[in-house]
Amino acid sequence: MKILLTPHDALIYVMVMASAVDSAMSDEELGRIGHLVQTMPVFRDFDDDRLIEVARKCAEILSGAEGLDIALETIRDVLPPRLYDTAYALAVELSGADHIVNAEEIRFLQLLRDRLKLDKLTCAAIERSAIARYRWL
Repeated sequence: MKILLTPHDALIYVMVMASAVDSAMSDEELGRIGHLVQTMPVFRDFDDDRLIEVARKCAEILSGAEGLDIALETIRDVLPPRLYDTAYALAVELSGADHIVNAEEIRFLQLLRDRLKLDKLTCAAIERSAIARYRWL
């Protein structure tokens, strides 16, 4: 099954997958996706009106047989390697949006890291940065 995506679509897939991996996309996570798409430089040329369409297509793929593997392979193939760490950072951002990172989210992050062949030091730095951003007083 060949899926045609843009790099923007692939990054949105990463965020949707990170949000949906625990079978519950919270309103906070959905809001975070919209906020990131509107504010991050990597989405500068993305048409915000396509966000829901892209998210729905991702959900459709994930609901199919081997959906997670198909989506991860497609993301890896579509993204330029220089955006692999950006994809991981977006996944971490969504996983931490509700201030709880559960076992399913940790497993997804591991799968994404492995599929994109990111080194553990880079991933640890991204994760540590998220911890610092979401720390409570």
